[in-house]
Amino acid sequence: MKNILIFIVTAMTLMSFQASVLQAQYGGNEIVSPEIHEDNTVTFRVQAPGAEEVKLRGDWMPAEGWVPGSVAMERDENGLWAYTTAVLEPELYGYAFLIDGVSTNDPNNVFVSRDIATNTNILLLEGEQADLYRVMDVPHGTVTRTWYNSPGLNMSRRITIYTPPGYESARSSYPVLYLLHGAGGDEEAWNELGRASQIMDNLIAQGKAEPMIVVMPNGNVSQQAAPGEGKRGYYKPQFMETGTMDGTFEATFLDIVKFVEDNYRVKAKKKNRAVAGLSMGGFHSLHISRYYPNTFDYVGLFSAAILPNQNTTSEVYKNIDATLKIQKENGYELYWIGIGKADFLYNNIVNYKEKLDAMGMPNTYRESEGGHIWKNWRIYLSEFAPQLFRQ
Repeated sequence: MKNILIFIVTAMTLMSFQASVLQAQYGGNEIVSPEIHEDNTVTFRVQAPGAEEVKLRGDWMPAEGWVPGSVAMERDENGLWAYTTAVLEPELYGYAFLIDGVSTNDPNNVFVSRDIATNTNILLLEGEQADLYRVMDVPHGTVTRTWYNSPGLNMSRRITIYTPPGYESARSSYPVLYLLHGAGGDEEAWNELGRASQIMDNLIAQGKAEPMIVVMPNGNVSQQAAPGEGKRGYYKPQFMETGTMDGTFEATFLDIVKFVEDNYRVKAKKKNRAVAGLSMGGFHSLHISRYYPNTFDYVGLFSAAILPNQNTTSEVYKNIDATLKIQKENGYELYWIGIGKADFLYNNIVNYKEKLDAMGMPNTYRESEGGHIWKNWRIYLSEFAPQLFRQ
């Protein structure tokens, strides 16, 4: 009898230990977070019994400097902290918890995205504009990460390329949008944070955009590839890599165009090429399009990082007015500019538009609410892409 009791106690102890291990491994008790309610309010929860203060930080809240705002969560008697938002509009949102001041991901939400060196939980509220960011029941394109040789940079480099639905089985040739990321981003950014492939799938399925190839290169000339994907291995990403805005990327950009036109079925003419980008990528798009002034019929500047004191030692940045004039005289179909009213670059963009207007250089100008954020850049892509290649 004694041995049986010892066996039972031992078994119960082992089961208790295994349960605690599983709780630690899989996030503890079953907690639903985030919980999206029918009225588009959202409840966030996190178990933190030893914490003195827990806050929720979300990118739908008014910004506090360069970071989203935060709000205090409430604790119950079991150490479960919770907060329910007001009604939120359909959108893709990012959030994190601040547990005693330390930023922490939601252990009950496996969906995260990386922006530079920060992993942020995400959630998607369906409907309206946000439905462009969903995987819908429509034909899907293909996203590949491949490598190209850049003679100008003397290295092989990784690139992300979206081909439209049916590309593999068709014989058609397609126009190309070269879509450039911002500072701190890489060839993963537009697909990961910008939902580029979902936007293109849905716009094409709705007949709002022409089927096109979307090329998303790495604008950091010192990198082979996104952190962890090149020979540098695993390292902490930084906001500005060496050589990102010194003219080198622009000067060697035709290496990318040549690779695409040699390896994909594309319509290799000016009227079938577009270049657009956000922030630093908008800066690159501005200068690539005027440095090669008879190469792109469509240009998109999304919150472009136009800086008044930009280094002009590179040949790329010389004779800006003269090359813009040549670009104008060569003609183009669309020169599209988007900026948020709260963006720190707002005045710079307004000044640049005034410059174009004074030169008689046609442009389409779009102001939106908010600042220097992915919400705006996803909207800009969804508005820019339908205007391409409609001749």
